[in-house]
Amino acid sequence: MSDKRIPCTLTVQPWFQDHAVDGKIVLPAVETMLLLAARCLTLHPDRDVRVMENVRFGKFLEIPQNVTAVPILVECAADKDGRIHAKLLSHTQLETMARIKEHGEIFFPPAEKNKALPPNIDPAPLTGTLKEIGSVELYRHLIPFGRYYQTLQGILCLSGRQALGKLQVPELPFVDPVQNVIGSPFPLDGALHAACVLGQQFVDFAPFPVGFERRTIVRPTQPGGRYLTRVSMTSFKSDQLDFDLHIFNNDGLLYETVTGIHMRDVRKAIKKQAVD
Repeated sequence: MSDKRIPCTLTVQPWFQDHAVDGKIVLPAVETMLLLAARCLTLHPDRDVRVMENVRFGKFLEIPQNVTAVPILVECAADKDGRIHAKLLSHTQLETMARIKEHGEIFFPPAEKNKALPPNIDPAPLTGTLKEIGSVELYRHLIPFGRYYQTLQGILCLSGRQALGKLQVPELPFVDPVQNVIGSPFPLDGALHAACVLGQQFVDFAPFPVGFERRTIVRPTQPGGRYLTRVSMTSFKSDQLDFDLHIFNNDGLLYETVTGIHMRDVRKAIKKQAVD
């Protein structure tokens, strides 16, 4: 694979300040995917970026206070299987050497031809013993993000290893043409919040995504749109929980599906990153 490492600038959007972990503003995983999809499509306009595979989120990209742009690096090149391998990197110049940090990577596979649309999702409520958590309580105590990232609305229902919640997308314009293809980043962010809350019923930390195996965007979600998400925990250990999720509307029309989501305790990673 021949790497193409390209210096770029990340424009700091006003809503990024609402995505803070332990007081540090960090680039959301969904924004990393948006950025890499946009760069991939610029360099490879024939690529279908609606499918993302083997996605990994490395070290957090911290955004300093009161800045409007952050210098970054993007690598984007084809591998031996014909997939486009995209990476988000940052460059730090130390006294004696330069240091490159990796913040995320995605593989964009070749387009699948003649693929039928997936069937609708059953929007029926969860059954069994239910636990209900209101969004106000959820964002106050379980996921303390600011208002722009409070995408889960109303009541989040939990039953066993499943969660069902409502998503309300902020009325924010698309910032890149690629969003006409992959949609708003906020619904998936809110769906991951549902997985985080579901996971907290089984472990004593707030699990956040460190990667997933495959994301398929069937239809682009829209600013101001209302959707549903159904999350299923597929396995859990003391240090990692795995999930699948779907995003759909009230008619069961599927918009996104993500499988093999890996979630861990990110606060440990933040402390380690501060030491490194």
